[in-house]
Amino acid sequence: MNRYSRTAAVAGVVVAGVLAVPGAPAAAEGGGLWGAAVIAPGREGIVEIAGYPGSAPGAGATLTLTAPRGTRVTGTPLDASGYRGSVAADGRSGTYTATGDATGLSWRGRTFPFVLAVPAGAVPGTRLRDCVLRITDARGVRRATGRCAVTVGLAGPTLTRPLSGVPLHARPEIAGTAHPGAQVTVRDKDDREACATTAARDGTWTCTPAPALPAGANRLQAVATLNGVSAMSEQIDIAVTESGAGR
Repeated sequence: MNRYSRTAAVAGVVVAGVLAVPGAPAAAEGGGLWGAAVIAPGREGIVEIAGYPGSAPGAGATLTLTAPRGTRVTGTPLDASGYRGSVAADGRSGTYTATGDATGLSWRGRTFPFVLAVPAGAVPGTRLRDCVLRITDARGVRRATGRCAVTVGLAGPTLTRPLSGVPLHARPEIAGTAHPGAQVTVRDKDDREACATTAARDGTWTCTPAPALPAGANRLQAVATLNGVSAMSEQIDIAVTESGAGR
C-alpha cells in the first residue's frame, strides 16, 4: 500500500457515545475550547470540539458553536445520554445542552461533534473566520470560550481513463476531473510519478506517462493539490502489455 492509498472521510454522521481525544491539541491543553476540520466546497464535515478544563457545569449548561462566516451548522450528532443537541433555525449555531442525566458527568476528555456545511463556491485552502465556542452554565454565566479552525478542503479528483482491466500500452492517455486550477499528479503502485498536469477551467485534465509505464500489473491514483490542501482519487488497477499493444 503506498502513501496515497488511504482516503479521508467522515465515518457517518451519527457519532456513537462521547469520544475521547488522545493527546489533546496545544490549544485545548492551554485551557480553551478547541476544534478543527477540513471540509471540501459544497460538502458537509464534522468538527470535534474539546478542551474544557473545568468540572461538570451541571444540568442546563450549554456548549454553543457559532458557525464560521458563510457556513451553516446542519447537525449535532452526538448519541450519548446526558446531552441534547439542537441547531438554530438559520444554521448560524448549534448547541449541546446538559440534561439532568449529565449532572455527575465530567466534560473533561470529551469531544462534541458539530456538522458544518461549506458553500460550493468556497475557495480551497481558505481559513474560514469567526468560528466561536462557548460554554455557559444554567444561569448564563460563561465558563469557557474558544475558537475552531475550519479550512476549506479539496474534493477528491477522479480518474476517468484508462478503464480498469483493459490492456494498455506503455504510455496510455490518463484523464479525469479535479477542481479547476488544481495540480494533478498520477502515481503508480510503487509511488512513482507517472505524469502530472493542471486541471483546466472546466475541471478536466489529461496527461501521458513519461517515462513509459513498466509492463505487467499496476495501479494508478491521482492526487490533486491547490493552495496547500490535497485530495486523492480512488485507485484503479491496470495491466500494461509487454508488446506495447493495447489502448
